[in-house]
Amino acid sequence: MNANLATVTIDVILDRHSAKEVPTAILHSILFHRLFGTVKPQTFEVLDVTMPGVSDPEMEQLVTEKVDIFWKGIENGANKRGQIIVTFSEKKAKKSWFQVYVGEEEVPWEQWIVNVEMRQPKSEDRQEFNANIASTLLKALNVMLTHTSSERGRTAVPLITNATGISPFPIKIAVKVGGVELG
Repeated sequence: MNANLATVTIDVILDRHSAKEVPTAILHSILFHRLFGTVKPQTFEVLDVTMPGVSDPEMEQLVTEKVDIFWKGIENGANKRGQIIVTFSEKKAKKSWFQVYVGEEEVPWEQWIVNVEMRQPKSEDRQEFNANIASTLLKALNVMLTHTSSERGRTAVPLITNATGISPFPIKIAVKVGGVELG
């Protein structure tokens, strides 16, 4: 693992009503701030919080698939905690002992860990619970903006050597529920 790997953590507490839309909005916002190709923007309105997103069929499908896997893992399991991990990597030449080129390897340069806990609030606490989720979304946006505009966030990004497509870097989204990777 890369010792210089920048890691950003976002903690979220959700309920069944927000279990799909909140992670979707968070993942789209992360991608919006870290895709370096031509990004067509879109927005997500979640509990009166406007989150930026990416209007790209491939990215939308990736996010939808991973959120669905996460939702099914939480629904079907006893564990109500999970993670969605977004890893950005760069392709580097892989060399053997004698400096002979033997292909490419993906070297991570940044990782976003979204820790999610599911809770079911009492009906009389619904308004306060929703306000807490909205506050968490605002904090998550602040974390994204602060990190991506910080010196550490900017220097984590490797040189862009391939400017084709929406992202010059490989993106991996992993889903873990109860410490077990799904999908």
